[in-house]
Amino acid sequence: MSELVTPERLREFFAPRSLAVVGASDTSAWAQFIAASCAATGFSGSLIPVHPKHETVFGRPAVRSLRDLAEPVDMAFIMVPTHAVADVIEDAGAAGVRNAIVLAGGYHEAGPEGQAAQARLVEQAARHGIVLLGPNCLGFLNAHAHAGPFALTVPLPLRAGPVGLALQSGALASVMLAFARARAIGVSTVVSLGNESMIGTADVLDYLVADEQTRVICLFLEEIREPDRFARAAEAAGRAGKPIVALKAGASAVGQASALAHTGSIAGDDAVVDAVFLRYNVIRVTSIEELIGTAGLLGYDRWPGGRRMGVVTASGGACGIIADRASAQGIQIPPFAASTVEAIKAHLPSFAVAANPLDVTGYMLANARTEALSAVDLALDATLADPGLDFVLFNGLTLPDGRPPDEGAASRLEERARWLGERIVSSPIPIISMGSTCVDVSAYGRELLGANDIHLLGGFEAGVQALGNALRWLENRSVAAAPTLLAGGASHVGPGSGGPWSEAAARDLVGGCGVPLVPAELVTSADEAVRAAERIGLPVALKVCSAQITHKSDIGGVALGLDSEAQVREAYLRVRAAGEAVPGAVVDGVLVTAMRSGGVELLAGVTVDRTFGPVLAVGLGGVWTELLADTSLRLLPVTPDEVKRMLGELRGAPLLRGARGTRPADLDALAGVIASVCDAAASLDGSLRALEVNPLWVDGDRIEALDVLVVTGPQERKGAGS
Repeated sequence: MSELVTPERLREFFAPRSLAVVGASDTSAWAQFIAASCAATGFSGSLIPVHPKHETVFGRPAVRSLRDLAEPVDMAFIMVPTHAVADVIEDAGAAGVRNAIVLAGGYHEAGPEGQAAQARLVEQAARHGIVLLGPNCLGFLNAHAHAGPFALTVPLPLRAGPVGLALQSGALASVMLAFARARAIGVSTVVSLGNESMIGTADVLDYLVADEQTRVICLFLEEIREPDRFARAAEAAGRAGKPIVALKAGASAVGQASALAHTGSIAGDDAVVDAVFLRYNVIRVTSIEELIGTAGLLGYDRWPGGRRMGVVTASGGACGIIADRASAQGIQIPPFAASTVEAIKAHLPSFAVAANPLDVTGYMLANARTEALSAVDLALDATLADPGLDFVLFNGLTLPDGRPPDEGAASRLEERARWLGERIVSSPIPIISMGSTCVDVSAYGRELLGANDIHLLGGFEAGVQALGNALRWLENRSVAAAPTLLAGGASHVGPGSGGPWSEAAARDLVGGCGVPLVPAELVTSADEAVRAAERIGLPVALKVCSAQITHKSDIGGVALGLDSEAQVREAYLRVRAAGEAVPGAVVDGVLVTAMRSGGVELLAGVTVDRTFGPVLAVGLGGVWTELLADTSLRLLPVTPDEVKRMLGELRGAPLLRGARGTRPADLDALAGVIASVCDAAASLDGSLRALEVNPLWVDGDRIEALDVLVVTGPQERKGAGS
């Protein structure tokens, strides 16, 4: 229904000036919620109850049907039972109502019959030119447009602000609004997506990207239903400089990738979501607190230009906690410049140390204060000109539960807040204010912060985590755009009707795309095996070659370290017999390959996620694949530079740099080889199920594929990464 759900139409949809509530009654909790939500947002338009039996609802005159409206309303909130929804849509169409929200469930979530009913509902609404949110939906809030067709509790007061929220859950919207209120964080538009029959996640993303009142976008996702459109919307958000922060629930075990490959178990659904979010620079969080806290930082505070942080507190313990948390996030706390140290010393007691992180000590509390600014404020001011800092974390503003009863103390606090707000604006580097714990901000505190445009991060743990999230988003902006496709070879068609390939055929595929292979020959007799071993050079390995046998070692189809003619002859007969004993197996012969020792064994595999398409997994391979589970994932396509970043993310990366006596790997060459593995996967187009090189042996500048697995199947559509 893209012809109806346009950005222009959504701007109209999310800012209605008149609202009809169909099915409203004095005893309906849903109707009570909507009336309260409209009041919370300051809605000043017409709010018309619609009910066939009631003359008035909530003291307002009611009409019997939408057809009885004196003029069309901008929106109808439909609260009738499922069986009556279709009749109301007909009424809406006849009345000229262009937008509707459907509360009732029992549609797509209710199985095949409900799915068919939802399809009919969408077709019916589209026929009348009605844009539909839902069904199974609680509505939305638009704090800036003062619109509140929202059938759930709105924690008061509702503060308009820079954070937009889209949720694939209705009830969590109130929870998130409550936490945002508790942390003095304002919202722009909050949308419960329901079943996404017409307006989906990507549509709301597009709307929030274009919305001038939204600076940062929060998502609660249970699934990503339209991966291509989600990807395009996320890219648009990146271009617009609007961070997306996502809480994705529902980690499942394994995606659709073939279980024949190790890559299939590595690239589980949730691991692929991580790769998707990394590709499109979506900040993934694990809690509501982290979601809203990160959004608050990015929505209100100036963004740091780097990771060098100054810290100003009035507590030595706070210095230690912040330093530990910063280290975990890769945030640097460099020494102050000499000029900064001298400037700070003027405001400290003689026993205090002017170092970063800075503890101004509690000495200032020993004497009654007469000036508004304290030592911690003056020390903050002294740090702002430090040439070695990118931003300053200020843990010096404590908010009371209410306005201090002493007028002098209250005046000093309010003057301090005014000074801090002005200094935040004028400072040459960002000042990030942080509370010591993540407690609710009092009504007086919200008033004080709001009046001076100050945002207060919620505690050391959550606050520094939010800082780490923000810095990663800022650093990834330049690399998050989808890379250019790597140049792949000609399209290949798998042997037979699909399924696993023989290793000889798999080697031919990857070798033809530029992947260096360990020397090997396919032989069909013991004499040929001996001659091949002589050409390759002893010692050698022998492996049975059959498309039907993917785990060769499990059936005794592999022999290693053969260093004599007799051993080669005996091994040939043994591994071939093991293969021929497998029911249904067609044995092509035996591969004679060179043995390799030393170096590092990696895995480089591509598997196909059911939603997002081909995914590259790179990690430690060989015997370490399942034991260490040390892997990095990306959606295809990838560039060699991105592959190098993946290699650097591995816990085993020091092995590639020469730890434990290994030769440093040629990372440029290695990244190029892995890119060629991706080219081989791309050449299979929609028939790819899994392609895995494991081990991929690396010893300095020597790189070889020791074992190759390819699995194909019927052609399928491409995913979002295509």
